Amino acid sequence: MTTVGIIGAGHIGTALAKGFIDHGYDVVIANSRGPETLADLVASIGDGVRAATATEAAEAADIAVVTVPLKAYREVPVEPLRGKTVLDTNNYYFERDGHIADLDEKKTTTSQMLQEHLPDSTVVKAFNHIMAADILTDGSPAGTENRRALATSSDSAEAVALVTRIYDEFGFDTVDIGALSESWRVERDQPAYVVRQNAAELEQNLARAER
Repeated sequence: MTTVGIIGAGHIGTALAKGFIDHGYDVVIANSRGPETLADLVASIGDGVRAATATEAAEAADIAVVTVPLKAYREVPVEPLRGKTVLDTNNYYFERDGHIADLDEKKTTTSQMLQEHLPDSTVVKAFNHIMAADILTDGSPAGTENRRALATSSDSAEAVALVTRIYDEFGFDTVDIGALSESWRVERDQPAYVVRQNAAELEQNLARAER
């Protein structure tokens, strides 16, 4: 059984926890306030999920998900994620995160920042441009006409292949943006951000993006 360690129990983390359980994974989920504060969430999801600290979730993970506010990314444990693939759902909201000069000046991307924080992990962008409420409701079987597509981005082809498989399990087609340096194309204020689009439309929106 594959265990997904989810660091962050907000709307996205909660939706992903439910989705992974539905698709046969075990889940260990953590937040910044301690596992005891997740008792109601764990009870609502049911078997296959347990609450833990962020370090414990990272240690237990075969695959990890980081879905914390960007301002907290440096609090993500480093050593327990060594050698592991980390799905990054982060987006930059200066209203919440405070201004980050390198992002304001377009010198880097949120996923590159997480990759620098986790130098021995493999970061891959995933589930960042879909509303949490849509993750469990907008999916459809492979081959469905006008199937919704989601983008991914990584410096690792193996990580892209992993997210492609996970997206398909959740009911979405995949468009590969390329390297993490290109992941800005699917972030806030870009044409592909949080709109429903099939693969062809997503590719067009990625091409229209302006930095």
